[in-house]
Amino acid sequence: MISGRRRSMPLKPGDKAPEINLLDHEGNVRSNKIQNNTLVVFFYPKDDTPGCTAEACGFRDNYDLFKVFGAEVWGVSGDNQESHSKFSKRNKLPFPLLVDKNNKLRKAFGVPNVVGLIPGRVTYIIDSKGVIRHIFNNLLNGPAHVNNALMVLEKIRQDN
Repeated sequence: MISGRRRSMPLKPGDKAPEINLLDHEGNVRSNKIQNNTLVVFFYPKDDTPGCTAEACGFRDNYDLFKVFGAEVWGVSGDNQESHSKFSKRNKLPFPLLVDKNNKLRKAFGVPNVVGLIPGRVTYIIDSKGVIRHIFNNLLNGPAHVNNALMVLEKIRQDN
């Protein structure tokens, strides 16, 4: 379930993030309403593709560092729970993968499709108040999302 009005334009830093209330790969409900930490939400095109696997494994390999920064990491794609579960298990992912049935959350965030067909790869840094602090959009370089998110989290920590 995703609440809030439909957006015709993509979100930008300073905007309030849409409500997230989705099942993850284990069947647990994940909601940003009860989040007290910074949230790193990365939208990716598809489980088990080379770029998406590299991106997810990059978040996995740096997961302890994200925790040091007080950040939760959530991956999101339109794949179903079974696909997410296999992808998570195969790659030993320590964070949840959210099931975005019909890409409703993707649409609420305004994540663009590339060439009208390929779901975009966009990472959002959302602070503990639910405000988007940073957006990184790069379809071809999944691992760059990890490095970019860590740089932003370091800057947020320095600013506080």
